[in-house]
Amino acid sequence: MSMSGLDLNLVLALRALLEERNVTRAGRRIGLSQPAMSAALARLRRHYDDELLSRVGGQYELTALGRALLDRTATACDLLERVFSSRADFMPGSEEREFTLLASDYAVAVFGAELARTVHAEAPGVRLRFQRPPTAVTEDTATLLSTVDGLLMPHGVISGFPTVELFTDRWVFLVAESNDEVGDRLTMADLARLPWVIYQRTYDAPAARQLSMLGIEPRVEVSVDGFQVLPFLVADTRRIALVQGRLAERLRGVAAVRVLTPPYAAVPVQEALWWHPVHTHDAAHIWLRDTAARVGAELTASTPSGAVAPAEPDEAAR
Repeated sequence: MSMSGLDLNLVLALRALLEERNVTRAGRRIGLSQPAMSAALARLRRHYDDELLSRVGGQYELTALGRALLDRTATACDLLERVFSSRADFMPGSEEREFTLLASDYAVAVFGAELARTVHAEAPGVRLRFQRPPTAVTEDTATLLSTVDGLLMPHGVISGFPTVELFTDRWVFLVAESNDEVGDRLTMADLARLPWVIYQRTYDAPAARQLSMLGIEPRVEVSVDGFQVLPFLVADTRRIALVQGRLAERLRGVAAVRVLTPPYAAVPVQEALWWHPVHTHDAAHIWLRDTAARVGAELTASTPSGAVAPAEPDEAAR
């Protein structure tokens, strides 16, 4: 379909109509009179050959196509806003800008805090917004990345998008200090026998996926949507949890847990910043990526990639 005959202002009208489900409120939202918004709705209905909004009783409801367009229109508006707000240059010391990054609580605690300190010192008018990635991040990654400034996520989850490397980490296990069933070293038998508490988005933990290849199916007793609560769900229980070494080091002392190395050669974490190609040549994004890479390099140079020294793998995992 050629876009030469389309009025992009209709995208704003479409979003307002689908979200408000009321012509008057939609018009007020984008600064159009009720007759002008009614005319826009008529044009949209002719374009789609669909009512989009159908009256049911005393109110409007979305048609099947209207429901399908609801999220797509919001995404399109966000992307258009980013396209038309792009600049040829970016002066961090004087600019006012907000960057939205999708990141787990682990990435925010380990990397995001350092990035925020650097941004505050070098670009006081720049704001950072961290949001947790949706569970469907692997299903429509392109659409998701087109509406944010980046995604902090380790390799092994998504691919096919530009990325900059940030830092490395390693996996460790948390065991309660009071758990006398585990000695100074975990064994593969311990992993199979003891109950687990896990981060519920398992795609973020390739090391956990390794276990099935080793014949271990974790007996999950509790699942949560963040890494930082894991120590509290392990303390004073028989449970064990898999967590990143850098986070374990930062959480040391917050709960009565021990940090032990895996009894198998767990795949390391290589954290990266991913973005949509539409942002590649934008000056503000270039500054953000360069800053993130620099902070990641400083993090790698200043701290070890883990909380404890590596140990020999258990015989069962060799």
